[in-house]
Amino acid sequence: MSWQDTFKKWKSFDQLDAQLKQQLMEIANSEKGLEDAFYKPLTFGTGGMRGILGPGTNRMNIYTVRKAVEGLAIYLEENYRDAQSRGVAVAYDSRYMSKEFAVETAKVLGNHGIKTYIFESIRPTPLLSFAVRHLQAAAGIMITASHNPPEYNGFKVYNEDGGQVPPDEAAEIISKVNDVENELTIAVQSQKEVERQGLLKWVGEEVDQAYLIELKKLTKMSQQSSDFSSLSIVFTPLHGTSHSLIMKGLQQLGFQNIHVVEEQATPDPEFSTVASPNPEEHQAFSMAIEYGQQVDADILIGTDPDADRLGVAVKDGSGSYQVLTGNQLGTLLFEFLMRYESDENRKNGRLVKTIVTTEMGRAIASDYGVKTIDTLTGFKYIGQKIKEFESSGERFLFGYEESYGYLIGDFVRDKDAVQAAMVACEMASYWKSEGKTLLEALELLYDQYGYYLEDMTSLTLKGKDGAEKIEKILMDVRENPFTSIGGLKVHYLEDYQKQERYNVNTGEKQQIHLPEENVLKFLLENNAWVCLRPSGTEPKMKCYYGVTSGSGQESAAMIEALKVELDNRIQVIIK
Repeated sequence: MSWQDTFKKWKSFDQLDAQLKQQLMEIANSEKGLEDAFYKPLTFGTGGMRGILGPGTNRMNIYTVRKAVEGLAIYLEENYRDAQSRGVAVAYDSRYMSKEFAVETAKVLGNHGIKTYIFESIRPTPLLSFAVRHLQAAAGIMITASHNPPEYNGFKVYNEDGGQVPPDEAAEIISKVNDVENELTIAVQSQKEVERQGLLKWVGEEVDQAYLIELKKLTKMSQQSSDFSSLSIVFTPLHGTSHSLIMKGLQQLGFQNIHVVEEQATPDPEFSTVASPNPEEHQAFSMAIEYGQQVDADILIGTDPDADRLGVAVKDGSGSYQVLTGNQLGTLLFEFLMRYESDENRKNGRLVKTIVTTEMGRAIASDYGVKTIDTLTGFKYIGQKIKEFESSGERFLFGYEESYGYLIGDFVRDKDAVQAAMVACEMASYWKSEGKTLLEALELLYDQYGYYLEDMTSLTLKGKDGAEKIEKILMDVRENPFTSIGGLKVHYLEDYQKQERYNVNTGEKQQIHLPEENVLKFLLENNAWVCLRPSGTEPKMKCYYGVTSGSGQESAAMIEALKVELDNRIQVIIK
């Protein structure tokens, strides 16, 4: 069916939701707008789907959500005999339509006789992961678009282990979703009916309390009766879901000097005080920095709207605040945790990181006798490794990715900003007692292991044309690979689509034992590397860079040379 035919099908559907019908009429005279809304179904990928709100098959709306839930319901019926009684846990964030989509989920699942547990109010993504395990549900769904702009929402699927579904499982679910022929005519129960039948259970704070008990067990220093009351903390939830859990978590550890950025404490789907509700972007800390200067804070912490990512800013030598990168914070957290880990746990302990995360963690892990395991980008792969460790006898110690995602305790199987906030504040308190800031602690690590520096650039290419350009970039670089980048010779090319590592010097090929993905990584001399990867959740081409040298100035110059050459190549390709 052409996009024109699909548009006509929606336009002529008598029972079309009134709001969507009005929005459809508003773009009825824009051929480009209609094509983008209808030229394909919204991609249901390995972690679920994410898209712009509005009418159309390529948009987030009640009908595309129903289609996703219908496919999941059929998958659960075919794979879990007890799916109806175990049910599905559902949480949602502060975005437009989030609660409505959660209820639509229950209405579809209810038609299959499958119970749904929905939180009474907004909750962080990591709590959903915990809830799946705590409630022993057959699956979980998180309604969120994470840190995307306000016009987006999303739908993430979790398996019974509480992790985002891995590729093999996702492929089966995607197949069932794609088999649903008409998203407009999916049978649903009414909300009143599923509530009457006991198929929609509203969840209060009982899951929060169970999570907080596990959270308290993560503390290292409080076991030694440390005094956290003197640490001055500024906290911003960036209009999202983390306020309640982070405040309770910090207070139960003994942190008292906490200053909340009140203007950003209220949930707001417009994220009206920031250009982007993403702690990866330093502008998101503008208000927190103002508060920090007023109260002379030791540490500033900020979470993205669904509270799976944490950003941290700390004082530099001049009294200003510097936002740590995800790699820097992850490295500091891991090294701090290893100080308190027993020799026995380190022997079979594992650090798990992604292929685009700093190599500094590997150097520190090696020093502590800990093995490092690499995964593809996406915390679902880290969660999958934790599950494997249950039968292999390996012990999960820490997992992280460069995009501000961290996990310490495996009672959650996704990145967890609440956990990370607790340990970050504990770590800041430790280093304060040693007379140092976190930046000074980081410099000590650089002195010991070398000056590791990483960066990432992204090129936004929206719509159908953008998707074609992203594919063109990767195809061109794959067919005409670099022999050097930024003056550094290429030693290896890792092609994750071919699952192959190619030695440029000898021609030798080795298999990469990771899932297939359209990603290219160049390993260069002097332990430098460059990786090209299309975003799985946004219309972006992402390029990652990593170097190490004896000084920050030298590393910065190396990074810049890599970025300039790669950017020039990409511009030539897309023009």
